[in-house]
Amino acid sequence: MPHSTELPETPLRKASSGWLSGLIGVVIFSGSLPATRLAVLEFDPVFLTVARASIAGSVALCVLWLLKQPRPTVQQWRQLAVVALGVVLGFPLLTALALQYVTSAHSIVFIGLLPLATAIFAVMRGGERPRPAFWACSILGSLLVAGYAAGQGLAAAPLGDGLMLAAVLACGLGYAEGATLSRVLGGWQVICWALLLSLPVMLPLAYLLAPPTFEGISMPAWASLGYVSLFSMLIGFVFWYRGLAHGGAAAVGQLQLLQPFFGLTLAAVFLHEQVSMGMLLVCAAVILCVAGARRSATAVPGRS
Repeated sequence: MPHSTELPETPLRKASSGWLSGLIGVVIFSGSLPATRLAVLEFDPVFLTVARASIAGSVALCVLWLLKQPRPTVQQWRQLAVVALGVVLGFPLLTALALQYVTSAHSIVFIGLLPLATAIFAVMRGGERPRPAFWACSILGSLLVAGYAAGQGLAAAPLGDGLMLAAVLACGLGYAEGATLSRVLGGWQVICWALLLSLPVMLPLAYLLAPPTFEGISMPAWASLGYVSLFSMLIGFVFWYRGLAHGGAAAVGQLQLLQPFFGLTLAAVFLHEQVSMGMLLVCAAVILCVAGARRSATAVPGRS
């Protein structure tokens, strides 16, 4: 019999594949806020939210149909509803609204709290008992972000900062629930089913909320809509949830800590937004705090 030339998928090889997929996902997500910032300059933020979900959901429908994926169970549909509320509706809508009041560079600092929010929801759902160091790092990271926002003049854009905090919470919940589902459904299937679940609501809303005319919409705005629809809403999650499934949510989730740096770089290059030394220092400090919190959260497993 001919021998197979394929190498066996060892745990180490699977974990390495997960890290690579997770890194690709983080790089893709890093462009989301700068692209959203460009898009909301010419598109209404609510229309942008439902349009990007409709485009991504239509592609997801085709993928699921072509690959003939088995339908989720009733319980999995409930979990997919949480994922959809968090990452299909909540985070895109709240960030689009926030970016009417703050720059993408300013908002990216809040993304430094996303790994912490994901860890908190994972701890709550999994019943873990993290060490006191976890809560110390959590509180310190939150205080750093709040202090930065206050130092920039909180009264100037309190609504934008509040919306970004709400967006981080919604996304953290969607990430944690999606990480659990990805172990049984598969990484790319989770986001495709969540998008499909949202499509019957999002598609009619996109039609109803569409502007009377699209004349005058610039190419950068159209390109931004395409990016947040196909990459931020679908392709990025294919890599991200695959990474969580193969490399483990606790390990691969650490890669989220790189997202603020990638995002700040993109905002400076493409939007010519000013990135101050203080902003970079806050990002670095928050990343250290979240890294410590993540290690402490997984150090002591909870009771089953």
